[in-house]
Amino acid sequence: MCSPWVLLPLLYSVFTAAGLWLVYYVPPNVKIIEPSSLPYDSFYTPHIGNTVYFLPVSCVFGGVMNLSAFVGFIIAVLRYGQLKDRMDKPWLNISSLVVFSLACVGMIITGNVPFAVDHRIHTFGSYMTFGLGLLFCWMQTYMTLKVNLMNEGMKVGFIRFLLSASITLCMILYFYLMFQDFHLNTARCQWVLVMLLLIFFSTFAIEFRHDHFYIECRESCEYPSKMSEMLSEVTFKNP
Repeated sequence: MCSPWVLLPLLYSVFTAAGLWLVYYVPPNVKIIEPSSLPYDSFYTPHIGNTVYFLPVSCVFGGVMNLSAFVGFIIAVLRYGQLKDRMDKPWLNISSLVVFSLACVGMIITGNVPFAVDHRIHTFGSYMTFGLGLLFCWMQTYMTLKVNLMNEGMKVGFIRFLLSASITLCMILYFYLMFQDFHLNTARCQWVLVMLLLIFFSTFAIEFRHDHFYIECRESCEYPSKMSEMLSEVTFKNP
C-alpha cells in the first residue's frame, strides 16, 4: 500500500511554485514588472527579488519563503531518517541534512529581507539557497544511486542526475548572463532554476511511498540511560 507521505513532496513543490507565481502576478506587480515574454524596457526586470518591492506582495513572498523553508526542512529530515540505516557513509547523509538546513536559512533570509531594504543581505540569502540547494541535489543524486532503494536507484538516480545537471547549467548560465547585463534573460534563467529545484524535490515522493513516518513520545518514571530517550523520537519504518 502506498504511504500517504508520498503527497508531502508533491504538495510542497506545487504550492511553493504557485505561491511564487502568485507573487509575480498579484497587482501592482503586473503593472510595473515587465513580463518575461516581452522585450526589456521597464524599470523592474522580472527577477523573483524584484517582484516583492511593494506591499502586499512582499508580505506574501515572505510567508511563502518561510513556509517553504519549514516544510522543506521537514522533508530533508524525513529523507535523512529514510537513509540513516542504509548508508555505509553516515557522514554523507548527515552532511546532506546540514547543507539543506543552511539552504533553508538562506530561504528565510531571502524572504524576510527584501531586495529594496538591503540588497546585499537579500542577495547573500539567494546565493545560499541556490548554491547549497544545488549541492544538496548532487549529494542526494549520489546517495540515490548508492542506496538503490527498492531496486529503483538507477532509474530515480538518472532522473535526479538530469535535473541536477540542468540546475547546474542554469546556474552557470545565470551568472554568465548577469555579468553580460542581459537582465531579462537572467530573470528567465532564475525562474527556470527555481522550478527545476522544486521538480527535484518532488521526486522524493517516489521513495516516500515505501515508508511510513511517525513521532513516538514515551513517558517513563525511570531515569533514561541515553540522551535519545529524553526526547521525543522520530521513528522511520518500512511497511
